[in-house]
Parts: sequence; C-alpha cells; structure tokens
Amino acid sequence: MAADAAWEKGLDIVDQVYGPGARTMMDGQEDSLYVRETVNHLFAEVWTLPHLSIRDKRLLVIGATTMLGRADLLEIQLAGAIANEELTDAQMEEMRVLMLFYAGAGNTSALGQGIAAARKKVRDRTGNE
Repeated sequence: MAADAAWEKGLDIVDQVYGPGARTMMDGQEDSLYVRETVNHLFAEVWTLPHLSIRDKRLLVIGATTMLGRADLLEIQLAGAIANEELTDAQMEEMRVLMLFYAGAGNTSALGQGIAAARKKVRDRTGNE
C-alpha cells in the first residue's frame, strides 16, 4: 500500500475507533516516525484485520491497559467506546467488577478513573448529560 493511501486509510480508522474528527490528533505530525507507524501500521493494518470487530479489539485493549493501571490511556479507549455507543454504563461498571479480580484493586481504580474521565470528555464534547 502506498504511503499516502496507508495514511488516509489509517486516519479513516482512527475516526472509526475514536469518533468523527479524532484524526485531528495527528494534524501536523506527519513527519514523526512514531505517528506515521501508528497511523500506517497500527490503524491501517492491525485495526482493520477482519476477524475481530472494533469493539472486540477495544475490549482487549481496555483489559491490557487496565493491567497497566493507565487511567489516561483508558480514558482514550473508553471515550471512543462511549462515542461509538459500544458500551453502556452498566457494561462499563461490570467491567470494573470483572477486572477487580483479574487486574487487582489498584489497576481497577485506574479503570474507574478512566471511565469517569471518558464520560466527562464525551459529555463536554457533545453537551449531553
């Protein structure tokens, strides 16, 4: 795939994963090798593999990121899930209970922080309560 085609495909997938307009996170960063690899490989190739849906992939990423205890990264994934209506409030709360036993209380606290921050981010962006 040509570099420009991969870049555009990757940006389209970024918008699908994180919501319309999310591609603007990449504005002005086309010269960054890290950003190019993320868009051209992770999004244009990996997130487009056919056997798992975006929601399936997101759940895997949320589980792995919960294990890292990274509320900041969880916020990004959860905001995308909320924007795309992939997870209900009840499902996110159930995730917290499940992860408590697999990721530990400290890491699951980060998941709770990520959920709260994602809800606020989406609410602020959309104006919906």
